[in-house]
Amino acid sequence: MKLRVPRTVVRSIGGPVVSAAASTWRMSAEDELHRSSLVAAKQPFVFLLWHEVLLPLLWYHRHQGVAIVVSEAREGRYLGDYASRIGYTLLPGSSTRGGTRALLGAMRLLRDGGIVAITPDGPRGPRRAVKPGLVRLAQKAGAAVLPVHAAVDSAWRLSSWDRMVIPKPFARIRVRYGQPFTVAPGDDGLREGVERCAGALLSLESETLS
Repeated sequence: MKLRVPRTVVRSIGGPVVSAAASTWRMSAEDELHRSSLVAAKQPFVFLLWHEVLLPLLWYHRHQGVAIVVSEAREGRYLGDYASRIGYTLLPGSSTRGGTRALLGAMRLLRDGGIVAITPDGPRGPRRAVKPGLVRLAQKAGAAVLPVHAAVDSAWRLSSWDRMVIPKPFARIRVRYGQPFTVAPGDDGLREGVERCAGALLSLESETLS
């Protein structure tokens, strides 16, 4: 039997506990120019990241005007509550529930020059499998895709489908950005974009761990 924790309890206790631990994390970034150049040019872009490293990357990019797509399932609502607390705009929905509404909201933000973060393997997996929704969004909005990954030297891993990483207090976290790219039009462009997303994240992980 799963224990259902009320959202009010998670908001009042869980959020502050996570922030207190996160404030001790020792974070550094590599290839930051890939991100800052897009921001300076006011180029809309989509953050591309695996669901498992969502927590450290949420903390690192807090209060930076980023919108995130969050699942309408219970776990997604918990995440959304915390993300809103640290400065994110929420786009409720996923590939399985409310997806059209979320993607339309993301499309409007991108066309207005915004930044959106999506985990292509969320909200329920399969782990590290790129679904085409993010790629199609970037293609239609004319937005860049910016791969990003985080390597954590000391962490717990949940037994969830994504093996989510929970950095321990005082963990060292290396954030690394990949080369941004755009998605070519048409079905061929979509297929190539999906393959490039998967390859970019795998390469980033290898580079960050080296």
